[in-house]
Amino acid sequence: MKTVILDRDGTINHDSDQYIKSVAEWRPIDGSLEAIARLSQAGYRVLVATNQAGLARGLFDAVTLAEIHDTMCRAVARHGGRIDAIFFCPHAPEAHCECRKPKPGMLLDIARRFNLSLGDVRMVGDTLRDLQAASAAGAHPVLVRTGNGAAAERAGGLPPGTRVFADLAAFAESITA
Repeated sequence: MKTVILDRDGTINHDSDQYIKSVAEWRPIDGSLEAIARLSQAGYRVLVATNQAGLARGLFDAVTLAEIHDTMCRAVARHGGRIDAIFFCPHAPEAHCECRKPKPGMLLDIARRFNLSLGDVRMVGDTLRDLQAASAAGAHPVLVRTGNGAAAERAGGLPPGTRVFADLAAFAESITA
């Protein structure tokens, strides 16, 4: 099955330097919910891979994170789409775990669980660490200019083969048109 992996904060919803700590703080980026619906309706399995260091920092708990993800999934469903699974790293950067992007552990776990070849998968994100994780795991890195994406593009150093789109809607249109 065709699969895309999406980062959450800055790709699907607005990001915050203070973290998204509640359902009230979760706000979708214009067009992102429709983009996920478009991908779903075109036969793509849509997975989310997100770093959530706010858990380790005690800014929110697992129940709140589940509520945020439930809100996101229900919002996508109202637009006719679905998110098939959500994977997250609960660790702070200083934990040096294998699952926190830019390391590829979360993506490799996805590949194992879904029996996928990541060489056929696009990983869409708004930061260099998203793209580095994709590249290290063998997936195709895709940068969106939402969230921190424009700054990442200006900074340069993107992995070879990175494709760049204005937003998730433009990416979805490019692979479903």
